[in-house]
This record gives sequence, C-alpha cells and structure tokens, in this order.
Amino acid sequence: MLLRFPTSLSEARRCLAEGAVPVGGATLVWAQWQRDGFPEQAMSLRRLPEATVVDGETLGAAVLLHQVDDRVPEVLRRAAASVGTGAVRRTATVGGNIVGSTLRCLLPPALVLDARATVLDRDGTYEADLVEVVAKRPLMLDIRWRRPLVSGYHKAPGEAGGPPPLVVATAVHAEEDGGRRLFTAVRDGDEVVSAGVPATADTRRVLDSLEGTALGGLPGQARDVVRREVADVLGRAAT
Repeated sequence: MLLRFPTSLSEARRCLAEGAVPVGGATLVWAQWQRDGFPEQAMSLRRLPEATVVDGETLGAAVLLHQVDDRVPEVLRRAAASVGTGAVRRTATVGGNIVGSTLRCLLPPALVLDARATVLDRDGTYEADLVEVVAKRPLMLDIRWRRPLVSGYHKAPGEAGGPPPLVVATAVHAEEDGGRRLFTAVRDGDEVVSAGVPATADTRRVLDSLEGTALGGLPGQARDVVRREVADVLGRAAT
C-alpha cells in the first residue's frame, strides 16, 4: 500500500482523483483493512495545513484528539479528553471520530456549537451540514463553529465492549437580536438527537420547551441528565 501525504489542497484533490483512500488516525480502518484487504493507495491529511488547524473557531480533521486544548470551547475539549485511553487519543483524529467512528463522541459537541464542516472532493472544497457529513462520509477537512457564551459536556461511565455511554452536550449562544439560544445534543446508544430552544431566564420554561422536541422522546434517565446539564449551563450563562 502506498501512503500519500499531500501538503496542499490541489495535491489532495489529485490524490482523490487517483483513487487514494482517506485515512485518519487509522485506529478504526486499519483493523478493517487487515480483515478485508489493503487499498493500493491511502492518503493522510496530517501534513495538510487546512486539516491541522486548531483555534477558537476551527478544528482540523487531522488534529489528534490529545492536541485538542483550551483554544476550543469547553464542550469540545472535554469530549476529546473523554475518548478512549491516552494511547488512543494520541492516534485518533477529529475527522476519524466524527466521520469514521460509529461512536462519534465529538458529534454532539459539534452540533451544539452549530458547527459546519469543510469538505474536499475532486472539484474542490465546499461547506456541508454535519448530518450530511455523517451520512455520506466525504473527506472532511475541518469543522467551524460559532463561539458560545458557555458550554458543557457529560459522558456517563461505560464499560469496555459495552454499549456506548450516554453523552449530553450543551451550549448557549448569543443571537443577533440580542436574545440567547440553548442547543442540546444527546447520544443515546447509537443514535444522536439534538434541539435548540430560546434560552430565557426561566429554566423551567426552557426545560418544558425541550420536552416538545426530539429530546422529549429520550428514556427517563437520559432526560434527567439532560435537565441537570441544561440547568447547569443556563446557570453559568446567567452569571
């Protein structure tokens, strides 16, 4: 297998056109290749500047999870720190977690940040909704978001080999009209659901509004965690 390391978008497009298969940290696809056979060519984005950026509004797809630091919002930083072991976080990438993994621990945080992805295909780059990215699994270069006022992240304890633990991500954003909006996303089992409602000073009203969204269909225990996390982030937003 020839592993290619493009250093520019034009070179990455050429790799795609020549049949190179994108690979992230290889923590997931390597086992699949060992089972099903290796491609003739693979492509890593680790030397592509557009895929390795880390700042207050952008996170590159080739960034290793252990490199996600306090330059990004709390909800993303805590999510990355919760994935696997230290050895896993030193090899797993942002793009691999969101696009290549079935667990997608970073997807709920990205959703509450109202993030969108930059995607590369043979014709160039374009912006895509994260739901589309997860469904179609294109070559993702980065995610970009709106900086929240506050954010929070909860991941329930889990057992190795067991079902995916519950994840609840929350964030409060300032709106252009002067109001505020709460975004909440939950991974319950293999499913991720999210919703956004006005973030008023009345926590009870906000929680009632969430009950009228897709989150209202969650099991009782998950909804209890959502209520607790929402109350916490609203309280911090008010201070």
